[in-house]
This record gives sequence, structure tokens and C-alpha cells, in this order.
Amino acid sequence: MRALPGESILGSFVNATDAELERLHLPWWYDATLWESLDYLGWTDPQAPERGYLVAETSFGLVGVVLRLPKNRPHGRRALCNLCLTQHQSQGALLMVARRAGRAGINHNTVGTYICGDLACSLYVRGLRRSFGGGAMPETITVEHRVARLHENLEDFLARVCVE
Repeated sequence: MRALPGESILGSFVNATDAELERLHLPWWYDATLWESLDYLGWTDPQAPERGYLVAETSFGLVGVVLRLPKNRPHGRRALCNLCLTQHQSQGALLMVARRAGRAGINHNTVGTYICGDLACSLYVRGLRRSFGGGAMPETITVEHRVARLHENLEDFLARVCVE
């Protein structure tokens, strides 16, 4: 991912309400971001742990979405992130839900998928972070192919959010 100015990131959200945009702040670590290791920028709101943000460059432009994370997080089960295919134990992969853009979102239509709870898929596919109690599925494909698959899965999810 290329380095993005904060104004571009904050202006990219397709499913945020005016109130959500007012509360939206870049993560505290934004200035230290290692952009070359990321396929998307993702963070949770420290003041509202049930809210997350994901921003990615797609074939249809820069897209940011507000995510809703579960309040009651299940314990003692494994889950697979649908973006990077990393297996996590307990709360490592969560069902995150995004309100759809436009009229569909106004009508409370949502799209959900399991995503790494720390929004660090980019690090998992590159082997820069390991999942506690889970881990990468045994694969024979290269890191480049895993990154390409992550991009494809991410673009599919964001397209479902953006389609009205």
C-alpha cells in the first residue's frame, strides 16, 4: 500500500454517518505506519472497542468502511479470517459487520465477514506476525500469492459494501 495523507483516509469512508465522521480519528500510530508492509490500513477505536475502521485502495478507488465488532466475543472456539485465511483461537477472528453504502445502508442493510480481530491480515500473510493458538493453514503457495489472495478477498468484501 502506498502512503496516504490523513485527509484522503478520512475522506474515503463510504458507509459512515455524519456523527461517525465527527468521531473518526486516525490511529495514534499513524505517523509511524510501515506502509510497504500493509495491504490495507485497519484499526479499532480505543474509545469505542466495538468500532473498527478499514481503508484500502481498490480497483474502484480508495474505500474506507466503518466496521462493527461484536460486543460479546465468543471464547474457546477457533475461527478463520475470510480475508487472509489465518486460523485464530478464541477472539482472534471476529465477525465484523459493515453497513452498506448509500440507500441500502440507510435501510440498515449490512455485510459481514470474519476478519482478524487486530486487523493485521497483511502481517499474517507475510509471516511478520503469528496467530496465538491458531496459525496459518499449511499451504504451498508463495507469499506473493497469499498477498494477491488477500487483495482479492478484501476487494470482494469492499465491493459488497459499496454496491447499492
